[in-house]
Amino acid sequence: MQFGIYSIGDRTPDARTGHRPTDRQRIKGITAVAGKAEEIGLDVFAIGEHHTDGYSASSPAALLAHVAANTERLLLSTAATLLTTNDPVRIAEEYATVQHLADGRLDVMLGRGISGRVYPWFGREIADSRDLAVENYELLRRLWREDKVTWSGRFRAQLDDFTSTPRPLGGVPPFVWHAVTRSTEGVDMAARYGDGLFANNIFWPPEHTRRLVDHYRARCAESGVGQAVVGLGGQAFIRHRSQDAVAEFRPYFDAAPVYGGGPSLEEYQRSTPLVVGSPQQVIDRVLGFREIAGDYQRQMFLIDHAGLPLKVVLEQLDLLGEHVVPVLRAETSGVAGPPAHPACAPAPPSPSDPTAHPVCTGVGAPVAPGR
Repeated sequence: MQFGIYSIGDRTPDARTGHRPTDRQRIKGITAVAGKAEEIGLDVFAIGEHHTDGYSASSPAALLAHVAANTERLLLSTAATLLTTNDPVRIAEEYATVQHLADGRLDVMLGRGISGRVYPWFGREIADSRDLAVENYELLRRLWREDKVTWSGRFRAQLDDFTSTPRPLGGVPPFVWHAVTRSTEGVDMAARYGDGLFANNIFWPPEHTRRLVDHYRARCAESGVGQAVVGLGGQAFIRHRSQDAVAEFRPYFDAAPVYGGGPSLEEYQRSTPLVVGSPQQVIDRVLGFREIAGDYQRQMFLIDHAGLPLKVVLEQLDLLGEHVVPVLRAETSGVAGPPAHPACAPAPPSPSDPTAHPVCTGVGAPVAPGR
C-alpha cells in the first residue's frame, strides 16, 4: 500500500495573520512540500489543476517536471488533470515528457473538474462535460498506445496519421486514475479500461464513498479487464496532543472557503474523513477506512491547504512521517500497491532497513505495455 500527500495549490489567506501568499511563494512552497515528502519516506506526491482565482496550480505538468528533477524516489501524480478542458493531445505529450524526466515515476489522475465557470474559458460548455470526458479519454488512450492515430470526433480537429511525441517511456503509458467525487460515470470509465479509482472522499460521508467503491469493484468484476485499484483521499491536522491540534486548526477551518459557514469542526469530523488530533487518532481514522473500502492501494492526505503557513505544513509532514505512516505501513503490510512502470524496479532490501522502499515506490505489479 502507498501513502502520500496531495496539494490543491490554493492561496487561502492565513487565518491568524491575514497574509495571503503570492503565486511565487505558493509555487515555491509546493515544491518544498514535495521535497519534504520524499525526505520523510512518503511514496507519492500529487498536485491538482485549478484555473480560478485563488489558486496557483494551473500547470501541474510544469510543477511535476521540476519536482522530478529534484527527487529520486518519489512517485508523482496529478490530482487531477482536467480531462474536459484540456486537449488530449497536449495531455498525451506533456505527461509523456514528464514520465521521461521522472524515469517512469509518474501516474496521471484525470477528472472532470468541480468549477463550471472554467469551461467557457477553454471554449467548452459544461453541458458537454460527460461527453467531453469520454471522447477525450478514448483519444488519449489511443495517442499513448498507437504510433499513428487517425481520428475524428465531436470536440476537436481530426487527426490523420498523427504521432504524439515523445512516445511513452518504454512504450508503457503512465498508470491512470479517475478522480471521482459524486457521480458514477467516472467510476464506470475506470472499470471499463482497467484503470484506478481515486475516491476523493474528503467532503463526503463514509456511506457515499462506500457506494462509489462498491460500484467500481462490481463493474471491474463484470468487465474482466483487471483488478480493482482503489485510492482514497483524507484530511488531517496533527499535533502530539489532540486539544492542541483542535485549537490550532480551528481558525483555519472556520475561515477556509471550503469549510467556513457550514458545519462546525466537530460535526465535520464526525461526518467526513477529516481528523484533527493526535497521531493515534489519525492512525485509527485511516485504519477505519478499510471498513468503507476494504483493502485499498493508496492513501493520500490533504495537508497543504486552508491557509496553513509553510512552516506548519512541514511540521505536519514530520509528524506524519515519524508517527503515523510507519504504523499504517505495518498494519497494511500485506496490501499490494498500484501497478508500477517497469522502469521502477524494486530496490534490494537494505541491511539497515529491510523495509526500504522500492525505487519510485511501485510496490504493485508492473504495468503491462498494452494496458
